[in-house]
Amino acid sequence: MDVRRTPGDLREACLAEALAIIEQEGLEKLSLRDVARRLGVSHQAPYRHFPSRDHVLAEIVRRAYADFAAALRSAPVTDNPAGDSLAMGFAYVQFALSHPLQYRLMFGGALPDPHQHSEMMHGARDAFDVLRHTLGRVFAERPQPYDQEAIDREAMFVWSSLHGLVSLLRSDALNTLELSQETRSGITMHALQRIGFAVGIIPAVPT
Repeated sequence: MDVRRTPGDLREACLAEALAIIEQEGLEKLSLRDVARRLGVSHQAPYRHFPSRDHVLAEIVRRAYADFAAALRSAPVTDNPAGDSLAMGFAYVQFALSHPLQYRLMFGGALPDPHQHSEMMHGARDAFDVLRHTLGRVFAERPQPYDQEAIDREAMFVWSSLHGLVSLLRSDALNTLELSQETRSGITMHALQRIGFAVGIIPAVPT
């Protein structure tokens, strides 16, 4: 027997249950039939809101990207672009470590077709634009001429470097290394400073 729910409640319940399935059993186990079973509704009920499994997943990923972009945008904006860039880097790492499932879904590679789910990637473009804008402020303070291509190249370098940093911080392999507590606690700051130096945001880090 179906549990009585308003349409909005059922839609949100489907998304919450789908996320729980992914977290508990893995993405490959996600199906609308299982979502319905776990919610105690008819097998057809979720289809009133989502035409397919990919539509559920696309909405989950869309929200994850939107939250990610909001986290990057939450970093303070001051009259110090270099300091703001560092704060944004910390915001990136903090989001990734505090939302591991959402981060894995965004960058795990098993996304629904972006051409069929165009809204899904809006947050990704938004997040990249935050990075572009922050780097653009840094470039604008330099006497040398620059163009959008230069900013985009550096933005991709920063993003890939931060992704690598997060992957390492989330890896069990890190716990097997003989690192001092001081080194472990300073990994993020040191890496962000090195990235900043590589793109000319901050001076060289003392060794």
